[in-house]
Amino acid sequence: MRIGEMVRRTGVSERLLRYYEEQGLLTPERLPSGYRVYSEADVDTVRRIRILLAAGLPTATIARALPCLRDDDPSLAPVCSGLVAELRRERERITRTIDDLRASRSLLDTVIEAGPATA
Repeated sequence: MRIGEMVRRTGVSERLLRYYEEQGLLTPERLPSGYRVYSEADVDTVRRIRILLAAGLPTATIARALPCLRDDDPSLAPVCSGLVAELRRERERITRTIDDLRASRSLLDTVIEAGPATA
């Protein structure tokens, strides 16, 4: 399928599909004319990419994870032994970020509370 059909099927913009290709997440076939041709498997890959992005993973991690995931609709399951450890490290990174944001919010709350009351 051409890029327009891929956009329609996945809900992902042409720009994002090209970005996924630049990041090594998608590898559509190229016609001699340079047009991209996507397969049914690429539709599934885009769904996986979207799930992993929504989970907070960077594209470099996603590129390593994609070959090691099995679809257990609607979720994904790791099938490579090293992937679980990498995903745990990513989870810890996200947890640290959440903790930092909570601390920032608390400091901001303190500043706001010290100000004049407004309606």
